[in-house]
Amino acid sequence: MAIKGVLFDFSGTLFRIENTHQWLSAVLEETGTVLPPAEVTRLAQELERAGALPGGTAPRVVPAPLVELWATRDESAERHRGAYTGLARQVALPEPRLYDALYERHMSPAAWRPYPDAADVLRVLQRRGVRVGVISNIGWDLRPVVRGHGLDPLVDAYVLSYEHGIQKPDPALFRIACDAIGTDPHDVLMVGDDRTADAGAAAIGCAVRFVEHLPVDHRPDGLRPLLALLDGPGAPSS
Repeated sequence: MAIKGVLFDFSGTLFRIENTHQWLSAVLEETGTVLPPAEVTRLAQELERAGALPGGTAPRVVPAPLVELWATRDESAERHRGAYTGLARQVALPEPRLYDALYERHMSPAAWRPYPDAADVLRVLQRRGVRVGVISNIGWDLRPVVRGHGLDPLVDAYVLSYEHGIQKPDPALFRIACDAIGTDPHDVLMVGDDRTADAGAAAIGCAVRFVEHLPVDHRPDGLRPLLALLDGPGAPSS
């Protein structure tokens, strides 16, 4: 069967967040906080270990008071902010205002870069009449990020976990996404980087394909191979 719709994960699939050092440095500059370079590097490394950057490295250890919040962080905006600012507070930053400033920074278009082939792949899908949705486990509205990088006209629908109170791999979220793009799940390809969360699409009959969650400069063509699947007998899981 020909693929009539494609669902894309956001972070690690279509876009990638800046690294932790860039994230912290941008916030220090925005807030007028001056620190020695060695101190910036040290704090960035601690924030990285804590898993404080949404879309970045997962925490090595989730503190006991945050375990339940972490497990359901993408079910609401409040839980998402609480989980990530809670992780950031495991690191002693020089000013209390930096914790909220870091969280706000990660929601800005400047903090994200699309993968190099994302725009080209989305344009081909649009030209061929393939419906496109973005489905994400997230606690904030990513639409301004997509819009800020000029890709919003290439997306037909967004399904964000916090707006529905459920997270991938719950099949219900994938059903909502297929309905949003008006396509039967058996005609839909799910593309993501999380082999647990994104694999949930298979439960409702979607084909699934995975890409590697790599820095933007290390994955120039990770999405392009899916175009060869459009007219095939289906997109196999891999």
